[in-house]
Amino acid sequence: MLVATWNVNSVRLRLGNILAWLAERSPDIVCLQEIKCVDEAFPREAFERVGYNVAVHGQKGFNGVALLSKAPFDEVSPGLMGDDSDVQARFIEAIVSVKGGILRVISLYLPNGNPPDTDKYSYKIKWMERLTAFSRERLKLEEPFLLAGDFNVIPAPKDAKSPGNWVNDALFLPKTREKYHALTNLGFTDAIRAVSDDPGLYTFWDYQAGAWPKNEGIRIDHILLSPQAADLLKSAGIDKHVRGWEKPSDHVPVYVDLAIEPR
Repeated sequence: MLVATWNVNSVRLRLGNILAWLAERSPDIVCLQEIKCVDEAFPREAFERVGYNVAVHGQKGFNGVALLSKAPFDEVSPGLMGDDSDVQARFIEAIVSVKGGILRVISLYLPNGNPPDTDKYSYKIKWMERLTAFSRERLKLEEPFLLAGDFNVIPAPKDAKSPGNWVNDALFLPKTREKYHALTNLGFTDAIRAVSDDPGLYTFWDYQAGAWPKNEGIRIDHILLSPQAADLLKSAGIDKHVRGWEKPSDHVPVYVDLAIEPR
């Protein structure tokens, strides 16, 4: 079973690219972020026509997450536990039945946090702490479980072409990485790093300053696997070429192939 994540930076603007990539990669489940539309404006029919069930947790103009699945959803839950006052659409969880059990998948869009000396960074850190608390509880279920999305975290210097450019950025501050590693240390496996320690594995290139032609990238889109999912990992990769398409997102898809069969 192929599971992918992609921050599309407006689902309606990128619809043609998304459909082209779906035809090329044919993932079973896709986690989308930054869809930038309310639920009712999501182009549901376009995805249903090519064989996907759709679950959306949208927000007008920014944020917003969604899930596409060839298999029907057994359960869908929007919103991250821990703060009832948080209305930003950054999290959606779903369960899909597979042979031998279930697969739990979360699409998440972690806050950017910049500038770091503002409430935006405090919100980012609190959100990460809530995600860790949520994940700790889900891991107790001992089932295949994926956290997939735009984490807005550069985990290590090798995950940036020019790490020195990011030392004062919320994506790379020591406290950000500390909170990220507190999450992964619960028992998650970073799918991309499980298959390669190579430098130059990036998922985001800014639209500014010629970042794409210079390959000034960073790796901030991740798929984290529970121990039960990690045991089923066959391969993982980054569809870097998509960044070179016309009118691209500044992010590209990341995918994992798991030894799981749809029901």
